[in-house]
Amino acid sequence: MAVGRGLELVATCAAGLEELLQKELESLGCRSTERQRGAVTFTGEWIDVWRCNWRLRIANRVLVNLGEWAASDGDALAAGAGAIVSSSRSWSGVSAGDLFHPSFPLAVRASSRASEVRDTRWIALKVKDGVVDAQRVRWGRRASVDRHDPDLPLRVLLDNNRATLLLDTSGQPLDRRSYRLDRHVAPLRENLAAACVLASGWDGKGPVVDPMCGAGTLLAEAAGFAMGSASGELRQGWSFERLSGFDSEAFRRVRAEAIPAPGTDVQLYGVDHSSSALQAARANLDRAGLSDRLTLVRRDTFGWQPPVGPGLVVMNPPYGERFADSPEQWREIGDLLKQHYQGWKAVIIAGDPGKGKHIGLRPSLRLPVRNGKIEARILRFELY
Repeated sequence: MAVGRGLELVATCAAGLEELLQKELESLGCRSTERQRGAVTFTGEWIDVWRCNWRLRIANRVLVNLGEWAASDGDALAAGAGAIVSSSRSWSGVSAGDLFHPSFPLAVRASSRASEVRDTRWIALKVKDGVVDAQRVRWGRRASVDRHDPDLPLRVLLDNNRATLLLDTSGQPLDRRSYRLDRHVAPLRENLAAACVLASGWDGKGPVVDPMCGAGTLLAEAAGFAMGSASGELRQGWSFERLSGFDSEAFRRVRAEAIPAPGTDVQLYGVDHSSSALQAARANLDRAGLSDRLTLVRRDTFGWQPPVGPGLVVMNPPYGERFADSPEQWREIGDLLKQHYQGWKAVIIAGDPGKGKHIGLRPSLRLPVRNGKIEARILRFELY
């Protein structure tokens, strides 16, 4: 894929994490970053697409902006999509003729806000119709539709009656790191756990402790940051590998790039009272290649003596159906941090009704996020 004028790119994330994602993108050398709600736009080349998919810890997906047009009804949606397919347009060396060739099965997903057309299924259908009709004119045949595993995954955003056609280069969401064997055990997504680690301000030095470790997601993401492991290290593939002109040798060089590794000797400590949670944590962290630096303890959170620090203490206290949501238990967590983790960095994701306000410590950062359907806060504490 040749270098051209550059690509207009979008990295999506959970709402509230845009600033952290912007810093990640800038650390990878991405240009012209700009925050939007739930996303950061930037410019780059195809090699930046590959690098972002390989290394971003917070992002959900990496998308290429293929074009925009006014669309207040179904006919306009179809016409605009068809015009892109029929055009001589090129995206850093990848032409419309290459990208939309009917040999690639496709799928279209849609979202809509503040627009006259609100039915997302109808929007997706009309854009798909526009694409395949233009393919018939250009090649005499059309692509098949594969909703489960398309070679060409397209997304259309209709915002204020303006459509944007996007190419999803990730495929499976980037939080699917492939080390979690049972995704139903732990409710915390990997990229939200990574956001907690990056928000903590931890320098990667010293031990990492999770006194309520569950399936070990926070420990795994902290270790990845400290050891300089790519977030995509265990993934089986990305959509961009199927695109016309994909350069596997250039991507091999991206995978070989050095990643900052401030704590290659990091040690991980997980505590939980549930034997099944500890079993899941051991299996997950073993798959992540971390079993040789892992200590798991079945014990009450408040009855365990942490290792010599300072380091990072991370916590996702159970809430809702999993916890009593009582101020007293939050005060116990605050007392635990004050008594046993002086000098450490601490970060907690609080999804209780009080969002951790009863902990008895003043956070240096309070970041509103959503953990699935639950409103939560990432809280950072400096423990002097």
